[in-house]
Amino acid sequence: MIRVMIADDHALVRRGLRQIVDEAGDMQMVAEAEDWGGVQRMLKDGECDVLLLDISMPGKSGIDILKLVRERMPKLAVLMLSMFPEDQYATRALKAGASGYLTKDTAPEKLVEAIRTVARGKRYITPEVAEALAETLAEGPRGEGASHETLSDREFETLKLIAAGRKLSEIAETMALSPKTVSVYRARLLAKMKLRNNSELTHYAVKHGLVE
Repeated sequence: MIRVMIADDHALVRRGLRQIVDEAGDMQMVAEAEDWGGVQRMLKDGECDVLLLDISMPGKSGIDILKLVRERMPKLAVLMLSMFPEDQYATRALKAGASGYLTKDTAPEKLVEAIRTVARGKRYITPEVAEALAETLAEGPRGEGASHETLSDREFETLKLIAAGRKLSEIAETMALSPKTVSVYRARLLAKMKLRNNSELTHYAVKHGLVE
């Protein structure tokens, strides 16, 4: 029996995932968490074979949580779930140690297949993720492709939130950082991308499909 844990801050999403897992027959949901604190308790209190981890978590981002989980439990299979297209976060997630990446509109049977695959110690790569990886390789060494590919995970998250129209205080609260730290990330990403202000940043994000 494959033991599965789910980390997602939306109760309805967790309920839907639990139903899919329980109906598979060869796996069961053993624990749930809605934030990093819950993930810590979940991993401490019980053993599992696969962790389903949402990329958009409150406080610490899913990528940050993934890196911390990798440090503590390097052999645990972590399958990232996201509402964002593969070309935005898949390569970042895989580089950070994810066993696979799926969008939340994936068909239930594909999710079950992915869980079984990563539980066997293999990576689950969809055609869409493979294409995103191929495009990253085609762009050459870091920095030779799109400007946002040069950003750190935190800088990239800051870019997306600014482009979405979030205020500095809101971004700080979402990322569990001080406004001063967020300002530092903003200054760094503007410098790296050779942009002058939030208006140019937003225009870039819309042009490259980083925001709706």
